[in-house]
Amino acid sequence: MPIVSEFYGIKILMYWNDHMPSHFHAEYGDHKILVDIVNGSVLKGIFPSKQLKLVLAWCEIHKDELIRNWEAAKEHQNIQKINPLI
Repeated sequence: MPIVSEFYGIKILMYWNDHMPSHFHAEYGDHKILVDIVNGSVLKGIFPSKQLKLVLAWCEIHKDELIRNWEAAKEHQNIQKINPLI
């Protein structure tokens, strides 16, 4: 599972050929969530409030890049790194 981005101790990951809807995985310590790319909402899991706000803000900023990565992953193509939140 490629790491797409890392910031403030948060890892953003994507799987190749993952299930719908389009989403990414985020990890922070022992916390894990799945985030819907289009809606910017948590599909599954729990994150601390501060880190959740960072992830959702990052998702909104990079939505187009995330969708491109989702499409590439469905075709087993390269998943590109995305700039971290700074």
